Amino acid sequence: MVRVTVSLDDLPLRDDLRGLRPYGAPQAPLPVALNVNENTHPVPDAVADDILDDIAVALHEVNRYPDREFTPLREAFASYLGHDLDAANIWAGNGSNEVLQHILQAFAGPGRTVFGFAPTYSMYPLLAQGTGARWVAGERQPDYTVSVDDAVAQVAAADPDVILLCAPNNPTGTPLPLELIEAVYEASRGVVVVDEAYQEFAPHESPSALTLLPGRERLAVSRTMSKAFAFAGARVGYLAADPAFIDALRLVRLPYHLSGLTQAAAVAALRNAPTMLAMVDEIVVQRDRISATLEALGYRPHESWTNFVLFGGVADPAATWRALYDRGVLIRDVGIPGHLRVTAGTEAETTAFLDALASVGSAA
Repeated sequence: MVRVTVSLDDLPLRDDLRGLRPYGAPQAPLPVALNVNENTHPVPDAVADDILDDIAVALHEVNRYPDREFTPLREAFASYLGHDLDAANIWAGNGSNEVLQHILQAFAGPGRTVFGFAPTYSMYPLLAQGTGARWVAGERQPDYTVSVDDAVAQVAAADPDVILLCAPNNPTGTPLPLELIEAVYEASRGVVVVDEAYQEFAPHESPSALTLLPGRERLAVSRTMSKAFAFAGARVGYLAADPAFIDALRLVRLPYHLSGLTQAAAVAALRNAPTMLAMVDEIVVQRDRISATLEALGYRPHESWTNFVLFGGVADPAATWRALYDRGVLIRDVGIPGHLRVTAGTEAETTAFLDALASVGSAA
């Protein structure tokens, strides 16, 4: 058989996908990896054992398709979130990206628009592109905030079908006030999605957009287990919304999209929520330590309600990133001029990053 090597240009690829590159942060076997906002704390041994017990039980039924409605998992999410939610208000998928993709498949698509305030999560435009929708990037102030009046004006001008609000925002860490979410909802005709992937790292007294759900059938609040629950490798995301909104997502999901093993692992992790979330406070301590030390070193850290810190004042981001890489520390260049982003890791990882950065000495 003669093997012929072809490129993407030789295949009948969709025209709107030509020239694009797959999403992905750099992967490198460095001692300190703080580039993708993972929870770098391992799952506690006692919780891991409990999860393994449930997976072992699920394995005995792996010859059968899993519960298509993943009812026990939806009930567990509803219990965890509170706010008088029940299973009918909950949806889940293989990571919050799949949940967001379900939303765009149902409410966006060809001829429709998806709107968000940039800079924001880099997957939003890719998810819009992948579902055939047009991405419209709104603007933020220099400090990455958005005023209510400005937000309403931008939404009214764009008239989007789907609005994605990252709260707190990635990659900036910026909080988003509930009054802005309310105003955007009232000013729009389309679906409004509040992406609360980092909500557990916000101040304890800060209210969630979950409080806004009653009476707002076009509003959805998405979450993930990847961050606070240290479950990035398990790929479990979820959302809360009106039951009719959930019905819309059933129209586009693949059958049996959540494996029985995934469902078992997630239910067990949620059963151990207090233990799993105990590490969040430690991560917040390290995040605030990073911000304080960055400022002392002459950098300009931005306010963060997440598990990472975006900092400016970097004279040469590419050179600084490389210098840290050479010292065994991997962080993220998110493409914002003069800025880099670092995840808050364990105390030892945070120390390694701060020591490495201090040795670089490149604050502008």
